[in-house]
Parts: sequence; C-alpha cells; structure tokens
Amino acid sequence: MFFSIIIPVYNVEQYLQDCLNSVVAQSYPDYEVICVNDGSTDGSLVLLEEYQQKYPQITILSQLNAGLSAARNAGIKAAKGDYLFFLDSDDWIESNALEILAQKQAGEDLICFNGRRFFEDGRVEEPDAGITDTNLSGWEYYNKYALVSRKFHFVCSVLRLYRREYLLKNNLFFEEGIYHEDNLFTPFACYYAQMLKVIPDCLYIYRIRQGSITQTVNVQRLYDMVTVANKLSAFFISISGIDKTQLYREIAGEYFGVYTPKNLKLFGNQDAAIKKLINWESFKELSIYPRHRRIYILLSLSPHLFRVYILLEKGMKLLFKG
Repeated sequence: MFFSIIIPVYNVEQYLQDCLNSVVAQSYPDYEVICVNDGSTDGSLVLLEEYQQKYPQITILSQLNAGLSAARNAGIKAAKGDYLFFLDSDDWIESNALEILAQKQAGEDLICFNGRRFFEDGRVEEPDAGITDTNLSGWEYYNKYALVSRKFHFVCSVLRLYRREYLLKNNLFFEEGIYHEDNLFTPFACYYAQMLKVIPDCLYIYRIRQGSITQTVNVQRLYDMVTVANKLSAFFISISGIDKTQLYREIAGEYFGVYTPKNLKLFGNQDAAIKKLINWESFKELSIYPRHRRIYILLSLSPHLFRVYILLEKGMKLLFKG
C-alpha cells in the first residue's frame, strides 16, 4: 500500500517544521510527500528545500498563489499513491498514522478517522469520541454524522483518507477560488463513496491559531457560503432515491447562516447583493423544517425581518432559560 501525503504550503514558516517532522517520522515506509508551495513569500520554500535534500520521499511543486483548493488539486494530479492523505501545513499527524491506516484499509473508497484540536494558548482538549460504526456507505455515514455536534467538525476533509482512483473516476476536486471548500467537497465525496470504513483512532492534530483562514470571518466568506449552498442544491435536488434530509438541513443552514447576529456588523450595505445571489427556488424546496420555512419566508421578504426574528428568538430562549 502506497500513500501520497499532500501538503499545501503558504507562509507557514513558523509551523511547517512540526508538520514535516511528523511526516518523515512515520513508522510506515511506503509513502510520498507532495508539498505544494502556493506562492509563499516567507521562508517556507527554503525550509521545504532543506527537508527535500534530507528526505527523498519529499517532492516540491511551486505555483503562484492560488489558494488552498488549487494547491490540493495540484497535489491530487501529481500523486501516485493508492490513497491520498490531505495534511494542512500548520497541523501534524501521529507517527503511526500511516501504519494504522495501512493495516485497517481493505480497498475502501474512504477511510475515516478521528482527530483532535491543539490550542496554542496551552489549553488541552480531549478528542471527540471515535466513531465505530461498520458497514456504512458513504451516504449513510454522511446522513448519520454530518450534523452531529463535534469539536473537530465532520466536514473537514483532513479527517479522511481517499482512494486515488475513486477521486479521479468521479472527478472529485476542490472548488477553487472560494472559502468553505470542504463544505462543498465532503458531501460529494460521501455521496460517491460506495465502500467506506470508519476507524476510531485519533491520527490528526489540528492547530488552532489566530489569523488562519479558518478563524477569520469576512464578507467574501459569507458570499462563498451562499455559493456553496447553490452548488450543492443544484446537484442534489436532481438526484432521486437517496435520503437528503440532513443535506437539505445543512444547505438551508448555509443560506440563512450568513445572517447570524455575529455576521451582521460585516454586511454594511451588502444585504441586497447577497439576497440576489441566493437561489430562492432551491431554498424553498430545501426548507423542509418549520423553522427553516419561516426563515425562508422572512429572508425572501426582507433580511431585516429575519434579523428581528433571530433576535426575538434568542431573547425568548434567554427568558425561558432564566
């Protein structure tokens, strides 16, 4: 079994050594490391070149800055492994991660594992409980766990190992030029996975750091949430014969999620533009829960009415809680 570890790299000189050390320390020998330098302007490339000289399994691909998705896609296209492992360059993996995956795989399209979060301020967090279900298809796995509350979010693509031929056969690449790429990629990856294995082992450590793209909210991220919802609804509404309850709930949540109270101060005069982007016909069909239907009606009439509703709803919860 041969693995390809794909590491997008952009201005992470401070963290990159931890990531690379965890990779070259793997107890399992049969793997390659594809580091995609995405136009770094700090010392990341120099550090990559130093590691490449010491470790022949490391390959460096360099490109102009095009974002995380483009870097991952470049790695997918260059990979030679039976399975692909996506590793972000400020994170790291356990030293026996590949050995465990090699032992437990049996040719499945997806192998799903556990991870934990690491906080730079010293906080220690126990990982989520490992999932131990067996004999699930990718879509059954998605419907059972996509919206279960977890500290390390289900949607994160780094929590799965991907059979390369399955990705290529189904043209599964990351949408380039947007934030929230995992929110789009993961439902598709689960939908196409005919064979899936879930193991409870905690193999991935996700560094939480201030200033990373996952910790920064801006108006473009809100626009991209709508883009993701539109693309998911455009594909899945036309698919028959599968349970889409959880998916519909998630897509509807993306549509109204841009209007949460914490995002209101970011909008300025962006309401009209965002409202224009929403696919209202899809949103109506996706709103299968009473609360979602109310939100759909309010948002379609006026985002202001929705804001009032959310504030009143929050106030009522506090009142009854008190």
